[in-house]
Amino acid sequence: MSFKSGFVAIIGRPNVGKSTLMNALIKQKVAIVSDKVQTTRNKIQGIYTDEHNQIIFIDTPGIHKAFHELGKIMNKEAFSSLNDCEAVILLVDATKKFGKGDEFVLSILEKVEAPVFLVINKVDISTKEDINELTNKYKDLYNFKDIIIISAKDGYNLDTLLNNIKEVLPNGPKYYPDGYYSDHPESFIMAEIIREKVLLLTEEEVPHSVATYIERMENIDEESIEISAVIVVERNSQKGIIIGKDGAMIKKIRQLAQREIKKIFDSKVRLEIFVRVEKNWRNKHIYLKELGYK
Repeated sequence: MSFKSGFVAIIGRPNVGKSTLMNALIKQKVAIVSDKVQTTRNKIQGIYTDEHNQIIFIDTPGIHKAFHELGKIMNKEAFSSLNDCEAVILLVDATKKFGKGDEFVLSILEKVEAPVFLVINKVDISTKEDINELTNKYKDLYNFKDIIIISAKDGYNLDTLLNNIKEVLPNGPKYYPDGYYSDHPESFIMAEIIREKVLLLTEEEVPHSVATYIERMENIDEESIEISAVIVVERNSQKGIIIGKDGAMIKKIRQLAQREIKKIFDSKVRLEIFVRVEKNWRNKHIYLKELGYK
C-alpha cells in the first residue's frame, strides 16, 4: 500500500475548540487550550503519523475582527495556510448560533480549492435541535466534502474524521520522522505552556495583553533542564496581577507550568519566570517580530 501525506488546516471562529481538536487528533499536546478567545496566535503544526499516512494539522488563530497589529497578524496567519493544504476543516461550535462572523469565514472559503469538511464540535453539551439547525444552515451556504459531528474534548467520532481526511490525501512523502508531533522548537512549546497557565489563572483584563518567551534554556545534564522565561504585559497593573500578593500568583503559574513541561519533555525542570512591562507591545512591529508573531 502506498504512503499518503498532506497538510490540513483547522479554521474557525475564536474559541470553537481548534487547539483541543488538534491535540486530540495527534494524541499529544502541542497547542495550548483555554476558554479565553484568541488563545492561538501563531500557526501551530501538529503531526499525525500511522503506518500508511502522515497528516500535518495546522491549528490557525481564530478568525476575528482585528483591533490592533497583533490581531491583523493573527488573521493573516489564519488565511495564509488555506491555499497550501490538501484539505480544510471548518470547525464550528454546536452551542453557538450562526452569525456574521460565520458568514465572514465562509466568504474566505469561497476561494479555497481544497475539499472542506464541516466539523461540528461540542456535541457533548449541545442538543439535537441545535445540531440539526446548524447543519441545515451550513448545507444551504456551502458545498462541503462531508459534515461530521464530534466532541474534541471526549474524543467522540474523531476516528471518522481521521478516516475521511485520509481518503482525500494524495500519495506523498513522510515529511517528518516517526515520533515527531510538532515542527515547533521546544522553546516555543515551553513558552506557550507558560502563557496557557497565565490565561488559566489571571483576570479577564490580562490574557490578551500577555506574551511569553524563553530567554534561556540550558541542559544541566541528561535528565535536567534549566529554563529562564519572560512574561510580557502592557501595564504595571497587569504585572501586579501576574505577580500577585507576596508573589503568590507567579509562584502558582511557575509550579503549574513546570509540572507540565516536566511531563511533556520527560525531564527534571528548574523554571524561573520574570515579568516585564512593554507598553502597547501589540501595536509595535519591531516587538511583534521579536516575539515571533511576524
